[in-house]
Amino acid sequence: MRSYGYGAARGLRNLSLAIGVFSSAAYAETVTIAALGDSLTAGYGLPRADGFVPQLQNWLDAQDADVVVLNAGVSGDTTAGGLSRVDWTLTPDVDAMIVTLGGNDYLRGLDPAVSRKNLDGILAKAAAAQVEALLVGITAGANYGADYKQDFDGMYVDLAATYDVPLYPTFFAGLLTAAGTQDGVAAYMQADGIHPNAEGVAAIVAAIGPSVMALAQSAR
Repeated sequence: MRSYGYGAARGLRNLSLAIGVFSSAAYAETVTIAALGDSLTAGYGLPRADGFVPQLQNWLDAQDADVVVLNAGVSGDTTAGGLSRVDWTLTPDVDAMIVTLGGNDYLRGLDPAVSRKNLDGILAKAAAAQVEALLVGITAGANYGADYKQDFDGMYVDLAATYDVPLYPTFFAGLLTAAGTQDGVAAYMQADGIHPNAEGVAAIVAAIGPSVMALAQSAR
């Protein structure tokens, strides 16, 4: 049987250590996620630290996740606005993207077919850049009629299936769960009744956090 000398054995040991260090470094590489959205993402009406992105970052840090979240939210943005700036949002440093758009389209009563086309364009650009995406829905009310609601809500489901990306059905899911009843929602909202307060954002983040963690793991 061949006997390896001390130098050869040491070389093999060093090689094994190097492989281990490289693997650990690759696994621990920071994942950068861009949160593309409107005022809900931007943190409208709140101190900076209480907004969605800072609270989400704190939640991820508490899980020891090596993830950095970039705030690409612009108050008042529609899906068209998101599409117009997605190219410069998808920098080479971005590994994944959370897409939370459509609320202002709904508030303005825009045609869901137009909103769908814009979201389709955003997801297509993410796919072309090989950036993982999490699509976050906004649930429409019934004020524009049943057909509008069906088309608006359905576009998120259809696009998630088309691009094979995870869908988080509604941004406000955690807030609604925390409120318990419709009457309880007001305690988690700002005075405008549209934007969550700091407690509302905390409830939203606690609920969506695991989905963002899964997104980061998929992008790693």
